[in-house]
Amino acid sequence: MRTRTIVVILSMAVGLGLLTGRFVLPAHSAAAAPPPSATSAATSPAASAAAGPMTVQHLLTAAEFRDVGITRHIYVQDRVGDGRYSNPACTGEKTLLQTLGGPRAYFRGLMTSKGTDADDPTLAVNVADQVAREVAADADSPAAAQNFAERLLLEEVPCQTEPATHWVYGPTHIINVAPGITASWMGSYTGDLNTTGTAPTGKEPCGGIAILRNGSHYGILEIDACLGTAAMTRIVRAAVTQL
Repeated sequence: MRTRTIVVILSMAVGLGLLTGRFVLPAHSAAAAPPPSATSAATSPAASAAAGPMTVQHLLTAAEFRDVGITRHIYVQDRVGDGRYSNPACTGEKTLLQTLGGPRAYFRGLMTSKGTDADDPTLAVNVADQVAREVAADADSPAAAQNFAERLLLEEVPCQTEPATHWVYGPTHIINVAPGITASWMGSYTGDLNTTGTAPTGKEPCGGIAILRNGSHYGILEIDACLGTAAMTRIVRAAVTQL
């Protein structure tokens, strides 16, 4: 008798639910999301800002340029000290010490020939053989590195406006990899593309310059190889992450 009463009560509840729309069957539990793959976590570690002294291990490698299509063999030349660090045709020929008064820097030249300048082995004798050149140093603190990077970037900004027919830098692109790891780069445009005093709209750059900051490290990367936007972005990201 008791069982029959329970069945009647449930039947009435279902009937009322159908009439009022208030009776809801329990929802199915959502499938649990699978845990992150241990393999993917291991192969994609989060980048962390650098601290401590510079070494050659923090500099960009030739392999990064092969990955963007440069097929000629790239020779790497390193030195430590002071020297000019950016294109003198726009910014004037100054050394890093003159501009920042900072510590000595690491210089790396990447070239497609063994012929180098007698006074600076990171510079190719033939400009056409220069793929890139990186200058980097440790500023002793993240705040100092940020200050140095900002000053170096401001120094290059005037090169975005040059008389027609003079080579010119394009707009500034920002790459943020992680907190404290950031880069700013500008593409380079030849004088025949500069008809208005600034970089042409809708045209691909041919190399360029980047200012890098990673924790207490900072640097300047000049890319002489004729790379477009996608390749420049990839190279600059690799450089600032390595730094």
